[in-house]
Amino acid sequence: MDHSLLDSNLDDKDALLNQMILNAAAEDPNLLSSLQKQAIPTTVVVPTPGFCLKTKNSKNEKIFINLCTAEHVPPPQDLSDDDLLKLLESEDPTGFRIPMSIGEPHAEIDKSGGGCTAYDVVVSPIFMEKMKGSELFRTFFLTVMMEGLEEKYDMQLSREWIMLKNRRCVGTIQEQNMRTQSKPFIMEMGQGTESPVSTASQNKLIQEVPSSKEDLKSRGKEPEYRIIQEPAEGHPDFLVAEINLPQVKVCGSISLDLGEDRILLQTRSNIYYLDIYIPYYIVQSDCGAQFNRKTRILTITMPVQPSS
Repeated sequence: MDHSLLDSNLDDKDALLNQMILNAAAEDPNLLSSLQKQAIPTTVVVPTPGFCLKTKNSKNEKIFINLCTAEHVPPPQDLSDDDLLKLLESEDPTGFRIPMSIGEPHAEIDKSGGGCTAYDVVVSPIFMEKMKGSELFRTFFLTVMMEGLEEKYDMQLSREWIMLKNRRCVGTIQEQNMRTQSKPFIMEMGQGTESPVSTASQNKLIQEVPSSKEDLKSRGKEPEYRIIQEPAEGHPDFLVAEINLPQVKVCGSISLDLGEDRILLQTRSNIYYLDIYIPYYIVQSDCGAQFNRKTRILTITMPVQPSS
């Protein structure tokens, strides 16, 4: 089962974009007003330590993970233990995601005086309290969080972790930049992993919208895509967009923004560009996306607002 259901609040390219804007503005102050419109809205947060894990990487080096909280991180959907168990046992466990912010590694000294590396992972205070009262949610989150760290920093971590009893953190908790506006997460699915949305949509396909072949030279080529709705008749509960991106290798190359009735997708180096309107209003805060590295297909799941 794939547990990589994380929602990172600010990725590396957002921070890089903001820094480029600040550098350009320093050289030419007249550019600041126009460039600010392109900046990702963020705020600097000093997380509050919660508890600390000790583990090791594949090189047998000590790794400490400081689990912290910040009010700017939204809580996940409120589920009971029974609801989570049912979700994990289902064929589609991707309906539950845990928003978190994974910080940069920082070198520290452990209690024996030896060198170590610490990472700060930030979640909602509400979810932190949830984990304190539920071993199931705590174990699930730690599994998700470990996979997120491994993917972001290309490393392997031992699952034989130890929760420190007398220390809430190791080293100094680092400041983090976090978005002040939500943005749809993109979950990258590994080789050989099939998208559950794609599988379901093969059974109930109601409408297919073929893409244009027009090459938008200035902004990139419009990719092939299709949009399907569920249920097949009447007002849909949700829409699913499947976008074919054969020249994209990792989800970090994709920038995705969803409006109430609009999909805007861009990719690094202007390989692809898609700007389309959809025939229903969607619930932006509940949308999610998965990128399958094997098929190179981005699947966007969009709950639809009820009809008035």
